Amino acid sequence: MIETLAAIYVFIVGLCVGSFLNVCIGRWPEGLSVVKPRSRCPKCGHKIKASENIPIVSWLMLRGRCSGCGDRISIQYPIVELLVGLLWLAAFFQFGLTFTAFRVAVLATVLLGISLTDAKYFLIPDGFTVFGVLFVILTSLIALFLGEAEPFARPWDAMIGMCVGAGAIAIVGWLGEVWLKRPAMGFGDVTLMAVVGAAVGPTRALLTIFIGAVLAPVVLLGVVYPLSARGLADDKGQTELALEASGGWKKRELPFGVFLAPAAVIALLFGDAIIAWYLRISGL
Repeated sequence: MIETLAAIYVFIVGLCVGSFLNVCIGRWPEGLSVVKPRSRCPKCGHKIKASENIPIVSWLMLRGRCSGCGDRISIQYPIVELLVGLLWLAAFFQFGLTFTAFRVAVLATVLLGISLTDAKYFLIPDGFTVFGVLFVILTSLIALFLGEAEPFARPWDAMIGMCVGAGAIAIVGWLGEVWLKRPAMGFGDVTLMAVVGAAVGPTRALLTIFIGAVLAPVVLLGVVYPLSARGLADDKGQTELALEASGGWKKRELPFGVFLAPAAVIALLFGDAIIAWYLRISGL
Protein backbone atom coordinates (compact mmCIF):
# COMPACT_ATOMS: atom_id res chain seq x y z
CA MET A 1 0.00 0.00 0.00
CA ILE A 2 2.77 2.42 0.94
CA GLU A 3 4.69 1.53 -2.23
CA THR A 4 1.59 2.17 -4.34
CA LEU A 5 1.07 5.58 -2.75
CA ALA A 6 4.75 6.39 -3.27
CA ALA A 7 4.48 5.38 -6.94
CA ILE A 8 1.43 7.62 -7.40
CA TYR A 9 3.23 10.50 -5.72
CA VAL A 10 6.32 10.05 -7.92
CA PHE A 11 4.15 9.88 -11.04
CA ILE A 12 2.33 13.11 -10.13
CA VAL A 13 5.63 14.86 -9.43
CA GLY A 14 6.86 13.65 -12.81
CA LEU A 15 3.76 15.06 -14.52
CA CYS A 16 4.39 18.45 -12.90
CA VAL A 17 8.04 18.37 -13.95
CA GLY A 18 6.87 17.48 -17.46
CA SER A 19 4.62 20.52 -17.46
CA PHE A 20 7.59 22.72 -16.59
CA LEU A 21 9.67 20.96 -19.25
CA ASN A 22 7.10 22.06 -21.83
CA VAL A 23 7.73 25.65 -20.75
CA CYS A 24 11.49 25.16 -21.17
CA ILE A 25 11.05 23.58 -24.60
CA GLY A 26 8.86 26.44 -25.74
CA ARG A 27 10.81 29.36 -24.29
CA TRP A 28 14.52 28.55 -24.10
CA PRO A 29 15.00 28.23 -27.88
CA GLU A 30 13.52 31.73 -28.18
CA GLY A 31 15.84 33.11 -25.51
CA LEU A 32 12.94 33.75 -23.12
CA SER A 33 12.73 33.36 -19.35
CA VAL A 34 10.98 30.27 -18.00
CA VAL A 35 9.98 32.14 -14.84
CA LYS A 36 8.00 35.08 -16.23
CA PRO A 37 5.72 36.13 -17.72
CA ARG A 38 2.96 33.65 -16.89
CA SER A 39 2.03 31.08 -19.49
CA ARG A 40 -0.43 32.42 -22.04
CA CYS A 41 -1.98 31.54 -25.37
CA PRO A 42 0.42 32.58 -28.16
CA LYS A 43 -2.52 33.59 -30.38
CA CYS A 44 -4.88 35.62 -28.14
CA GLY A 45 -2.67 36.26 -25.11
CA HIS A 46 -5.11 34.61 -22.69
CA LYS A 47 -3.29 34.01 -19.40
CA ILE A 48 -3.40 30.36 -18.36
CA LYS A 49 -5.29 29.94 -15.09
CA ALA A 50 -4.13 27.50 -12.41
CA SER A 51 -7.15 25.31 -13.17
CA GLU A 52 -6.08 25.24 -16.83
CA ASN A 53 -2.53 24.21 -15.99
CA ILE A 54 -3.10 20.80 -14.42
CA PRO A 55 -0.92 18.27 -16.29
CA ILE A 56 -2.87 16.19 -18.82
CA VAL A 57 -6.20 16.79 -17.03
CA SER A 58 -6.54 20.40 -18.16
CA TRP A 59 -5.75 19.53 -21.78
CA LEU A 60 -8.45 16.85 -21.73
CA MET A 61 -10.99 19.13 -20.01
CA LEU A 62 -10.32 21.90 -22.52
CA ARG A 63 -10.49 19.34 -25.35
CA GLY A 64 -7.14 20.54 -26.58
CA ARG A 65 -8.28 24.12 -27.21
CA CYS A 66 -7.63 27.53 -25.64
CA SER A 67 -10.53 28.67 -23.45
CA GLY A 68 -10.00 32.21 -24.70
CA CYS A 69 -9.96 31.94 -28.49
CA GLY A 70 -10.53 28.25 -29.17
CA ASP A 71 -7.17 27.83 -30.89
CA ARG A 72 -5.73 24.33 -30.76
CA ILE A 73 -3.29 23.46 -27.97
CA SER A 74 -0.53 21.20 -29.25
CA ILE A 75 -0.79 17.56 -28.23
CA GLN A 76 2.91 17.87 -27.40
CA TYR A 77 1.97 19.20 -23.98
CA PRO A 78 0.12 16.15 -22.57
CA ILE A 79 2.47 13.74 -24.35
CA VAL A 80 5.58 15.31 -22.80
CA GLU A 81 3.90 15.43 -19.38
CA LEU A 82 2.97 11.76 -19.65
CA LEU A 83 6.43 10.75 -20.87
CA VAL A 84 8.16 12.52 -17.98
CA GLY A 85 5.69 11.04 -15.51
CA LEU A 86 6.48 7.56 -16.83
CA LEU A 87 10.23 8.27 -16.75
CA TRP A 88 10.03 9.23 -13.09
CA LEU A 89 7.87 6.20 -12.36
CA ALA A 90 10.33 3.89 -14.14
CA ALA A 91 13.22 5.36 -12.12
CA PHE A 92 11.25 4.72 -8.93
CA PHE A 93 10.52 1.11 -9.84
CA GLN A 94 14.15 0.48 -10.77
CA PHE A 95 15.90 2.23 -7.88
CA GLY A 96 13.21 2.77 -5.28
CA LEU A 97 12.61 5.99 -3.41
CA THR A 98 16.31 6.88 -3.40
CA PHE A 99 18.60 9.72 -4.32
CA THR A 100 19.83 7.65 -7.27
CA ALA A 101 16.28 7.39 -8.63
CA PHE A 102 15.96 11.16 -8.35
CA ARG A 103 19.22 11.67 -10.24
CA VAL A 104 18.21 9.28 -13.02
CA ALA A 105 14.77 10.86 -13.33
CA VAL A 106 16.09 14.42 -13.52
CA LEU A 107 18.85 13.55 -16.01
CA ALA A 108 16.40 11.63 -18.21
CA THR A 109 14.07 14.64 -18.14
CA VAL A 110 16.87 16.97 -19.20
CA LEU A 111 17.88 14.62 -22.00
CA LEU A 112 14.28 14.38 -23.21
CA GLY A 113 14.09 18.17 -23.34
CA ILE A 114 17.35 18.31 -25.27
CA SER A 115 16.18 15.68 -27.73
CA LEU A 116 12.87 17.45 -28.40
CA THR A 117 14.33 20.94 -28.82
CA ASP A 118 17.07 19.64 -31.09
CA ALA A 119 14.49 17.81 -33.22
CA LYS A 120 12.12 20.78 -33.33
CA TYR A 121 14.46 23.75 -33.53
CA PHE A 122 17.89 22.30 -34.40
CA LEU A 123 19.08 23.85 -31.17
CA ILE A 124 20.24 22.63 -27.77
CA PRO A 125 19.58 25.50 -25.32
CA ASP A 126 22.27 26.36 -22.79
CA GLY A 127 19.60 26.23 -20.10
CA PHE A 128 19.46 22.45 -20.40
CA THR A 129 23.19 21.85 -20.62
CA VAL A 130 24.32 24.33 -17.95
CA PHE A 131 21.74 22.97 -15.53
CA GLY A 132 22.68 19.42 -16.53
CA VAL A 133 26.40 19.86 -15.84
CA LEU A 134 25.82 21.61 -12.50
CA PHE A 135 23.23 19.04 -11.45
CA VAL A 136 25.39 16.03 -12.32
CA ILE A 137 28.55 17.39 -10.68
CA LEU A 138 26.86 18.60 -7.48
CA THR A 139 24.79 15.44 -7.05
CA SER A 140 27.89 13.29 -7.61
CA LEU A 141 29.38 14.88 -4.48
CA ILE A 142 26.17 14.34 -2.52
CA ALA A 143 25.87 10.75 -3.77
CA LEU A 144 29.45 10.05 -2.69
CA PHE A 145 28.55 11.16 0.81
CA LEU A 146 25.35 9.07 0.78
CA GLY A 147 27.06 6.04 -0.76
CA GLU A 148 24.72 6.00 -3.79
CA ALA A 149 27.12 6.66 -6.67
CA GLU A 150 25.87 3.92 -9.01
CA PRO A 151 25.16 4.01 -11.92
CA PHE A 152 26.64 7.50 -12.18
CA ALA A 153 30.32 8.34 -12.36
CA ARG A 154 32.06 9.43 -9.17
CA PRO A 155 33.23 13.06 -8.92
CA TRP A 156 36.74 12.57 -10.34
CA ASP A 157 35.53 10.37 -13.19
CA ALA A 158 32.74 12.85 -13.79
CA MET A 159 35.22 15.67 -14.35
CA ILE A 160 37.33 13.53 -16.69
CA GLY A 161 34.22 12.25 -18.46
CA MET A 162 32.99 15.78 -19.03
CA CYS A 163 36.24 16.65 -20.84
CA VAL A 164 36.40 13.36 -22.75
CA GLY A 165 32.76 13.55 -23.86
CA ALA A 166 33.00 17.15 -25.08
CA GLY A 167 36.41 16.63 -26.65
CA ALA A 168 35.48 13.41 -28.44
CA ILE A 169 32.35 14.83 -30.06
CA ALA A 170 34.27 17.97 -31.04
CA ILE A 171 36.84 15.81 -32.81
CA VAL A 172 34.06 13.83 -34.52
CA GLY A 173 32.54 17.11 -35.68
CA TRP A 174 35.86 18.36 -36.98
CA LEU A 175 36.48 15.16 -38.93
CA GLY A 176 32.96 15.32 -40.32
CA GLU A 177 33.50 18.90 -41.42
CA VAL A 178 36.71 17.95 -43.20
CA TRP A 179 34.95 15.09 -44.95
CA LEU A 180 31.68 16.85 -45.83
CA LYS A 181 33.24 20.27 -46.52
CA ARG A 182 30.62 21.95 -44.29
CA PRO A 183 29.81 22.17 -40.55
CA ALA A 184 28.88 18.68 -39.34
CA MET A 185 28.34 19.20 -35.60
CA GLY A 186 26.89 22.07 -33.62
CA PHE A 187 28.35 23.40 -30.39
CA GLY A 188 25.20 22.21 -28.63
CA ASP A 189 26.29 18.62 -29.21
CA VAL A 190 29.60 19.43 -27.50
CA THR A 191 27.87 20.85 -24.42
CA LEU A 192 25.45 17.92 -24.42
CA MET A 193 28.33 15.46 -24.33
CA ALA A 194 29.89 17.43 -21.47
CA VAL A 195 26.71 16.70 -19.49
CA VAL A 196 26.68 13.07 -20.56
CA GLY A 197 30.38 12.57 -19.86
CA ALA A 198 29.98 14.02 -16.38
CA ALA A 199 27.13 11.58 -15.73
CA VAL A 200 28.64 8.39 -17.11
CA GLY A 201 32.41 8.91 -17.03
CA PRO A 202 34.95 8.77 -19.88
CA THR A 203 34.50 5.18 -21.10
CA ARG A 204 30.73 5.26 -21.29
CA ALA A 205 30.88 8.75 -22.83
CA LEU A 206 32.68 7.25 -25.82
CA LEU A 207 30.14 4.41 -25.83
CA THR A 208 27.35 7.00 -25.96
CA ILE A 209 28.75 8.51 -29.15
CA PHE A 210 29.02 5.04 -30.69
CA ILE A 211 25.44 4.11 -29.74
CA GLY A 212 24.19 7.45 -31.09
CA ALA A 213 26.00 6.79 -34.35
CA VAL A 214 24.29 3.39 -34.56
CA LEU A 215 20.83 4.79 -33.78
CA ALA A 216 21.07 7.50 -36.47
CA PRO A 217 21.16 5.20 -39.53
CA VAL A 218 18.39 3.06 -38.03
CA VAL A 219 16.17 6.15 -38.01
CA LEU A 220 17.40 7.08 -41.48
CA LEU A 221 16.32 3.70 -42.78
CA GLY A 222 13.02 3.96 -40.94
CA VAL A 223 12.22 7.50 -42.10
CA VAL A 224 14.07 8.29 -45.32
CA TYR A 225 13.17 5.16 -47.22
CA PRO A 226 9.40 5.38 -46.57
CA LEU A 227 9.41 9.10 -47.49
CA SER A 228 11.37 8.41 -50.65
CA ALA A 229 8.99 5.61 -51.55
CA ARG A 230 6.12 8.10 -51.39
CA GLY A 231 7.90 10.44 -53.79
CA LEU A 232 9.08 13.02 -51.26
CA ALA A 233 12.74 12.90 -52.27
CA ASP A 234 14.25 15.92 -53.95
CA ASP A 235 15.86 16.06 -57.38
CA LYS A 236 19.08 14.58 -56.02
CA GLY A 237 17.30 11.67 -54.40
CA GLN A 238 17.90 13.07 -50.93
CA THR A 239 14.99 13.27 -48.53
CA GLU A 240 14.63 16.38 -46.38
CA LEU A 241 15.33 15.35 -42.83
CA ALA A 242 15.41 18.19 -40.35
CA LEU A 243 12.25 18.70 -38.31
CA GLU A 244 11.25 22.35 -38.41
CA ALA A 245 9.21 24.05 -35.69
CA SER A 246 5.93 23.42 -37.54
CA GLY A 247 6.60 19.69 -37.58
CA GLY A 248 7.64 19.35 -41.24
CA TRP A 249 10.85 17.86 -42.62
CA LYS A 250 12.88 20.74 -44.00
CA LYS A 251 16.68 20.47 -44.19
CA ARG A 252 19.09 17.81 -45.39
CA GLU A 253 20.52 17.43 -41.94
CA LEU A 254 19.84 15.31 -38.91
CA PRO A 255 20.07 16.70 -35.37
CA PHE A 256 22.55 14.36 -33.65
CA GLY A 257 21.37 15.37 -30.17
CA VAL A 258 18.16 13.47 -30.88
CA PHE A 259 20.22 10.26 -30.88
CA LEU A 260 22.85 11.17 -28.30
CA ALA A 261 20.16 11.76 -25.65
CA PRO A 262 18.64 8.24 -25.66
CA ALA A 263 22.12 6.78 -26.22
CA ALA A 264 23.20 8.49 -23.00
CA VAL A 265 20.39 6.81 -21.05
CA ILE A 266 21.37 3.43 -22.50
CA ALA A 267 25.03 4.02 -21.61
CA LEU A 268 24.11 5.15 -18.10
CA LEU A 269 21.94 2.14 -17.27
CA PHE A 270 23.49 -0.61 -19.38
CA GLY A 271 26.89 0.74 -20.44
CA ASP A 272 28.98 -1.37 -18.08
CA ALA A 273 27.18 -4.54 -19.17
CA ILE A 274 27.63 -3.65 -22.86
CA ILE A 275 31.34 -2.97 -22.40
CA ALA A 276 31.81 -6.19 -20.41
CA TRP A 277 29.98 -8.13 -23.14
CA TYR A 278 32.19 -6.60 -25.84
CA LEU A 279 35.39 -7.37 -23.96
CA ARG A 280 34.23 -10.94 -23.43
CA ILE A 281 33.40 -11.68 -27.07
CA SER A 282 36.45 -9.82 -28.37
CA GLY A 283 38.79 -11.68 -26.03
CA LEU A 284 40.38 -8.45 -24.77
